[in-house]
Amino acid sequence: MANTMTASATLVGGMAFLGKAGSGHELTLDAATEAGGENRGFRPMELLILGLAGCTGMDVISILRKMRQDVTGYEVRVTGERATEHPKVFTHAVVEHVVTGRDLSPESVPRAVELSATRYCSASAMLDKAAQVEHTYRILEEGAAGS
Repeated sequence: MANTMTASATLVGGMAFLGKAGSGHELTLDAATEAGGENRGFRPMELLILGLAGCTGMDVISILRKMRQDVTGYEVRVTGERATEHPKVFTHAVVEHVVTGRDLSPESVPRAVELSATRYCSASAMLDKAAQVEHTYRILEEGAAGS
């Protein structure tokens, strides 16, 4: 049996929509002012790369916790490049994992990122069908300069 998810987007005025997920959560989507919107919410394409950030982030932190790594901070930054012609799909995305912790094993972070990118992250697997998705990482020691 397939695992089905549901979502809806209801026009609330102008170019703005109220998005609702089957989980019950809501968010506002809108277009930029130059595209007829009022800039009141996320752009749909922003949600795609935000979904990628959240998906891989949840994988990586879960894996690092199972590895008993002392992670004190973690940020996933995604930069997506889009085609210039319509439908302006993503052509390349760079996912940067910035992991801060105490005495992190130098093998643990790249292994967790690799497992997410190649095995667990559904969003990465979907986007990888249309775009080159590249994962990078940085490890910062808690309390060190710049962390």
